[in-house]
Amino acid sequence: MTLRRKLLLVALSTLVLPAVGLLYVRQMEQMLRHSQEQALIASARAVARALTVADAALPAPGAAWYVQRVVQPIVVDGYGDDWAPLTPWVQQPGRGLRLLLAEDDAWLYLYAEVQDATRNRRDADDPVALQADHLVLTLRRGAAQQRYLIASTAPGAFRARPLDPPAAGLPDPLDGEWQDDGSGYRIELRIARAQMPDRLALNAYDADAPDRLVADVEPRPLLAYSASLARELAQLAPDVTRARLVSAEGWLLAEHGSLAVRDAVRGTPAWLSALVYRGLIAPVLSGSQALSQDTPRVDAPEAWQALSGVPAASWRAGTEPGSVVLAVAVPLLDHGETRGALLLEQASRSVPLLANRALLGLLLASFAGLVVAGGLLFAFATWLSLRIARLRDAAELAVRREGRFDGAFPQADAADELGDLARSFARLTDAVGAYTDYLRTLASKLSHELNTPLAIVKSSLDNLEHAALPAEAQPYLARARDGAARLGAIVRAMSESSRMERAIAGAEGEDFDLAQVVRGCAEAYRGLAAPRRVECVLPESPLPLHGAPELIAQALDKLFDNALSFTPEDGWIRLSLRALPDGAAIEVANRGPPLPAAMHGRLFDSLVSLRDATSRAAAPHLGLGLYVVRLVAELHNGRAEARNLEDGSGVAFTLLLRGMARQRMV
Repeated sequence: MTLRRKLLLVALSTLVLPAVGLLYVRQMEQMLRHSQEQALIASARAVARALTVADAALPAPGAAWYVQRVVQPIVVDGYGDDWAPLTPWVQQPGRGLRLLLAEDDAWLYLYAEVQDATRNRRDADDPVALQADHLVLTLRRGAAQQRYLIASTAPGAFRARPLDPPAAGLPDPLDGEWQDDGSGYRIELRIARAQMPDRLALNAYDADAPDRLVADVEPRPLLAYSASLARELAQLAPDVTRARLVSAEGWLLAEHGSLAVRDAVRGTPAWLSALVYRGLIAPVLSGSQALSQDTPRVDAPEAWQALSGVPAASWRAGTEPGSVVLAVAVPLLDHGETRGALLLEQASRSVPLLANRALLGLLLASFAGLVVAGGLLFAFATWLSLRIARLRDAAELAVRREGRFDGAFPQADAADELGDLARSFARLTDAVGAYTDYLRTLASKLSHELNTPLAIVKSSLDNLEHAALPAEAQPYLARARDGAARLGAIVRAMSESSRMERAIAGAEGEDFDLAQVVRGCAEAYRGLAAPRRVECVLPESPLPLHGAPELIAQALDKLFDNALSFTPEDGWIRLSLRALPDGAAIEVANRGPPLPAAMHGRLFDSLVSLRDATSRAAAPHLGLGLYVVRLVAELHNGRAEARNLEDGSGVAFTLLLRGMARQRMV
């Protein structure tokens, strides 16, 4: 993986910023909601305190009967068809008694169901009626109280018998309807609003039950929706809220306002706002949906918590897209007693929209930061890669020139780690260059220094030949003379190499036909290579070149001598010449062993040889031939290459020549 890709991966670590930002937005949204909760709870407490101080008609503590409001008058017939919309909020004072109360502008209606599968019926006028199945209805208005015995032997109309002396303001007599079925019986009656009681109790008796008493209820006050209390609530409730006042049992006593969203904040579409808000910011809104229902009784955890004396707050999704509803409930306390609870609800799009805007701004800022950071890191990686590439190219150039580098390493004056590396490379190439220069001149120095001692050895051996030596010393003299001859051949080879280098350095170019030079060399090699086969592949047309033909011929001699040393007697040697767009290529290929992989980059160095020990014993070889070939190629602005043939049958050495630079005439 490249350095730029690695740094780009590092730049991707900035993606943690949006995640951290999302957590921050969530925390800020929770703090915003908490502050709104506290503000609305404070408003609710203020309204509740104002209602208490203003002596509003708050419900008395304890249990009560709730009277529901009806629009159409109820037909008193003993059947529950007219009561069907009200039955979800039936009141059950005992295990076998169900009671519903309703009112309109003229009447108070009562409907009761008693579970009694056994029949023991008597009329209310019967002396033993109190021993049969019956109901006792107690009405109280102010200090006046009246009890009524309700009993009947058959379905239909009944008249309740008063059990107490007549009381002023209470109805006398009391008429209604009685209906039986297999599970029990039902009664239905009505009382004029002018005689409406303050408190009411209804006790049911079953003649066959062990204790005979189905329900024993003390007179309870009557509660109903209060228009006057709603007006007082409207004067105290905050704007843009829905306020509801409930009794200790959760019955609705007064209400004002609605949950219409009136925010002036506008932004993203409501559906998108809701999706982002519910999906990312506030995935859980735990508020009770029961608060959103328009019912006569509020049955929600928030209301019951407030009725227990502890304020409550919750959030839920609003009915309009993109809105949320904050609901708070506080207890109505009067002299330490809980008289009910006050519920305030406020619908808003501000919280989701503001949270969404904060999240959108964060995401945009994070994306911009990611792009900037990624761009800067990519630019830095590109700049760093370019610097490293320049340093690599300089190092490769120094290696190609055997440690000699023309000029200073790039960025050697930089103060960072790459500058230190460039300076280290420069010191290394200087040392390698000095050592290479020493190796270049080693042959000429050795040939010069060895000439005098070698001459002394030869003259001494000549003198020993004229001296009287014992016979056993003659073999040693012959060996010494042979060694001196071999040493002389080595010195001559080194001298020849030195002269060749000087000749190459001082060579002058001329225009000649390279094809003619290669053809002449190939013809001369055929006799030397026999019985090996020598092939020559030349272009049909002349191939002009500006250079030194004698040096090129000598380079071909070195390549041919090298190929001849490794080609078996039944093998072949092939010389080929081809034109290139900017010069020519001469290739000398032969059948033989492949080149060792470790020697590919060192074949054309000085004092490097691949010939085995037997060859060196027969003819000393210093490994200078291919070095001379490389010098000739470099003189002609080219290079020398070696490779194994693709079929593995041998090797090929190639001279790439572009020609010598022409000298300007002065």
